[in-house]
Amino acid sequence: MAGAAGVKAARRPEVRLPALEPYGGGELEPDGDYDGLEFREEDFVGQDGGGARFMDCVLVGCAVDETRLSRVRVLDSVLTGIRGVGTNLAEATLRDVELVDARLGGVQLHGAVLERVVVRGGKIDYLNLREARLKDVVFEDCVLVEPDFAGARLERVEFPGCVLKGADLSGASLTDVDLRGVASLEIARGVDRLAGAVISAAQLVDLGPVLAAEMGIRVEA
Repeated sequence: MAGAAGVKAARRPEVRLPALEPYGGGELEPDGDYDGLEFREEDFVGQDGGGARFMDCVLVGCAVDETRLSRVRVLDSVLTGIRGVGTNLAEATLRDVELVDARLGGVQLHGAVLERVVVRGGKIDYLNLREARLKDVVFEDCVLVEPDFAGARLERVEFPGCVLKGADLSGASLTDVDLRGVASLEIARGVDRLAGAVISAAQLVDLGPVLAAEMGIRVEA
């Protein structure tokens, strides 16, 4: 559906991984450099990998509860079945990344930069993307509970098949954001920031009460 009616479609990542070596184990290191590695079922709970770089990597089934990954760079990588609560990815950079079937809660991505990223399947509760920059990002068939986009800049972002519960768009800037494919759309705050987004006629009806309240319109039978 994206690309129709003048909406520019998001460019998806094209991740082409080289032959990978298994991760040798041990704790993450701050400012570490991880290149061409496969991390499988690793327990990174509570560890500090702030400022690290992951390039051409695969992470499968890793636990990242309370893992400190601020300012991390994840490039040309695939993350599958990642799970954790309270993961700190503040000011991280994700470029050409696929995040598949994640189970995350309270993830801190404020101030982060996401470019050519696909988030497919899974569920993320209380995703903090305040002041983040998202360009060419696709959330696909996933559940986002109370995602916080306050002050964020979204350009060419799509949500096909997603459930958005209680989204906060306060102060956000939207350009070519396609919401028409959202399975369930609920905006808690910032409905006035929808300029630059495209919604369906049915979604307009559903958002009517919120839009009326935002504009100070009283609706009576």
